[in-house]
Amino acid sequence: MDRKEIGKRIQVLRQKKGISKCKLASEAGVSPSYIPDLEKGKKCPTVEVLDNICDVLGVTLKEFFDYPNEEENYTFRLASLSPSQRQLLVAFLKSL
Repeated sequence: MDRKEIGKRIQVLRQKKGISKCKLASEAGVSPSYIPDLEKGKKCPTVEVLDNICDVLGVTLKEFFDYPNEEENYTFRLASLSPSQRQLLVAFLKSL
């Protein structure tokens, strides 16, 4: 997972919880400008900072990195497929 994916994941979880960037920064012990930089992929958090952020967001580090099992991730990826790619995916899944 690269820094942009980490930032996007933080943003999705934060928005799901209805937490502002300022509140997340305050509760995670980082500066108010740090969270927007993370979400934009400009910075990459240390494990300690990411653990603090995860605590505030109510997820473990394992859950943070284990997101491909979540429905929203699949929905996003499926929505980005062209009709022909979707047909190929369906054919592939049927062959399993």
